[in-house]
Amino acid sequence: MSEPFLRSLFGLEGKVAVVTGGSGALGAAMAQALARVGARVAILARRLEPAHAVAAALEAAGGNALALSADVRDRAQVEHACATILERWRQVDILVNAAGGNMPGATLAPDAALLDLDPEAFRAVVDLNLIGALLPSLIFGAAMIAAGGQGIIINISSMAAHRPLTRVAGYGAAKAAVENLTRWMAVELARRYGSGLRVNAIAPGFFIGEQNRSLLLNPDGSLTARGASVIAHTPAGRFGAPDDLAATLIWLCGPGAAFVNGVVVPVDGGFSAFSGV
Repeated sequence: MSEPFLRSLFGLEGKVAVVTGGSGALGAAMAQALARVGARVAILARRLEPAHAVAAALEAAGGNALALSADVRDRAQVEHACATILERWRQVDILVNAAGGNMPGATLAPDAALLDLDPEAFRAVVDLNLIGALLPSLIFGAAMIAAGGQGIIINISSMAAHRPLTRVAGYGAAKAAVENLTRWMAVELARRYGSGLRVNAIAPGFFIGEQNRSLLLNPDGSLTARGASVIAHTPAGRFGAPDDLAATLIWLCGPGAAFVNGVVVPVDGGFSAFSGV
C-alpha cells in the first residue's frame, strides 16, 4: 500500500489539534499520536507543569506543541486558551475532549450502600466529564465554524456508559450523557453548518491510570479482586495500553472518516461484546 494513499486517508499535516486533559496517560498518548501524523498539538491541563512536560516530549520527537493551563469547567479559562492557540496557529481543526475522571466521594466503597453516595461529589464528577466536554466543544467549535465550518470533535466516553458498573454511579452517568451529547452535537452541527463538522466519541475499555490504579492493581502490581473481574470479562485478557487508542483516534480525525459522524467506537478488547457467559 502506497504512502500517498495512506496519507490521503490518515494524514493530518498542517492541522491544529487541541487535547484537553492532555497531561494524563491517555491524553498524552493521543496527543503523541496526533503529532506523529503531522498535527500541531496544544496540550490543555489544569496544571501547567505536566502539560509542559508532554509538550516538550512532543517537540523533542520533532513535533510542534504548545502547553496551556485551563480548567475545562471554567469558560473564561478555556476561552483564553482558545485565543492563545488562534493567535499562534490561526486555526483549530481538531478537539479531543480527554479531560475527565472520577472522584473518591462519587465512588462507593465495597461495603457502602446506595444511600451513602455523596450528591455533591456526584455533581462534581458530572461537571468534570460532561460540562468539561461541552464547554470546550462550544468554544473551539465556534472557532471551527468561524473558519468555514470545518473541524473534528472527539469525545472520550467509557465502558461505564454502556452498562452500569458497580461503585462508579456518577462517572457512569456522566459518560452516558457524554455519548448522548456526542450524537446530539453531531446532528446539530452537520445540519446547521454542513458535513465538514463532525463529532464522534471513543469509548476506551479498562486502561490503567492514576485514578483507577488502586482499584485494579495491588501495590505489587498483582490484580485486585475488581481487576481480576475486569480481565475475566475482557476477551483480550489484558488491560488496554495507551497506544491502543492511537489508530482509532487518527482514523476518526483523518480524511478517510469524512462520512463517519455521531458514532461511539469501543476500544475495549471485546469487553462490551462479552456477556460474561
